[in-house]
Amino acid sequence: MKTFANTNARDSQSAVKLAQDARKSGKSVAFVSGGSDLLALVKDRIVQPDVLVNLRGLKNAAEVSSSNAGTTIGAEVTLDALSRHDVVLRQFPVLAEAAGSVATPQIRNVGTLGGNVAQRPWCWYYRNGFNCYKAGGNQCFSFAGENQFHAIFGGGPSYIVHPSDTAPALVALDASFRVAGPGGERSISAKDFFVLPRQNAEHENVLGNDDVIVSVQLPTAMAGARGRYRKVLDREAWTHAVVSAAVVLKMDGDVCRTARVVLGGVAPIPWRLPEVEKMLVGQRITEELAAKAGDASVAGARALSKNAYKIPLTKGVVRRTILEARG
Repeated sequence: MKTFANTNARDSQSAVKLAQDARKSGKSVAFVSGGSDLLALVKDRIVQPDVLVNLRGLKNAAEVSSSNAGTTIGAEVTLDALSRHDVVLRQFPVLAEAAGSVATPQIRNVGTLGGNVAQRPWCWYYRNGFNCYKAGGNQCFSFAGENQFHAIFGGGPSYIVHPSDTAPALVALDASFRVAGPGGERSISAKDFFVLPRQNAEHENVLGNDDVIVSVQLPTAMAGARGRYRKVLDREAWTHAVVSAAVVLKMDGDVCRTARVVLGGVAPIPWRLPEVEKMLVGQRITEELAAKAGDASVAGARALSKNAYKIPLTKGVVRRTILEARG
């Protein structure tokens, strides 16, 4: 591991300027907060930064605040704090459950919401030095190789899956990201934040090199809204979802008025299921309807040579999560 300089940003714009100044002098830059993903990338020699821009000191960046306009969650809030925050538990349980499901308690104590959303793929080819699409190459080695945990939706030319647990919950909640960059701050809806490999094979989101996630904005929770997040793992700790589902339903008695169903672990981005949502709206959420929704959730799925098991697994996770969200 080569030596690097550490700089501490006071606010989001100073973080952007520190990064720009370092790049102008020919140095490579990485933003760091909790640092768990960055440390792994450095150890794997995927990135070798000359300068780290530390975001831990950003003003108000680790706070959760609510108003009539909605709830703002600072990007530096740790996943552990997010999973236990009163406002999040009460109004957005799907996000609390997603944050509380990440990795291990040790990781959740340091990992942040912004870092979890923006982490890089954990595909073993990418993490082990293969010159794949994610590393700037022109091949996806998983397509004809070890693809047990890869995408069944939205793949091509790369077949990675997005590793974030909080991302599907944020898409289900219709969140938006406040991002600081060289041109100032801007708001990006969660549905526009993530990009498929066919749009940009090297990146998973629209962030530029000098962009920083400042906060996440959630709309005011709707009366009667209920949400659940469920994931299936291949082992109990330090792993990512094989399949997950974030479901948010607005219920009027036992009738669903609005629905958001988003999958994780099965696509290069959080994978929303609009046709499944249409099946639920205006209907009583019964065991039979949930089972039909589970069946419909895999429409268009295309398994690779070793991950066809994800198709029935997805059906079951969707069915179960819908029933749990029903209450």
